[in-house]
Amino acid sequence: MRAEDAVGGYGERIAARHLEQAGMVVLARNWRCELGELDLIARDGDCLVVCEVKTRRSTAAGHPLEAVTPVKLARLRRLAAAWMSAHGVHPREVRLDVVGVLRPLRGPAVVEHLRGVG
Repeated sequence: MRAEDAVGGYGERIAARHLEQAGMVVLARNWRCELGELDLIARDGDCLVVCEVKTRRSTAAGHPLEAVTPVKLARLRRLAAAWMSAHGVHPREVRLDVVGVLRPLRGPAVVEHLRGVG
């Protein structure tokens, strides 16, 4: 396993735990189709939440949340539509969230959760 994959997997586990502690129900992790991959899909009440997780070991290349661009958000919207179609889900509301996980060499991970980014 590549180091980047291990860091990404760690961040997704931390993010899923964060969402659950916030009262959400995680429905799927790492869902893939021909368009790409969704990191986490959750339910927050009647709202379907598509969550992109970005994990970094430092901010040398920028903050994790800075990695989510308008192009990435447009792709996430297309992937969310594909997931809903594949699962026959028609929620009242769909929200795109981003969870940034910063895992320093020492100390606990720092988690930032942005709701409704796109």
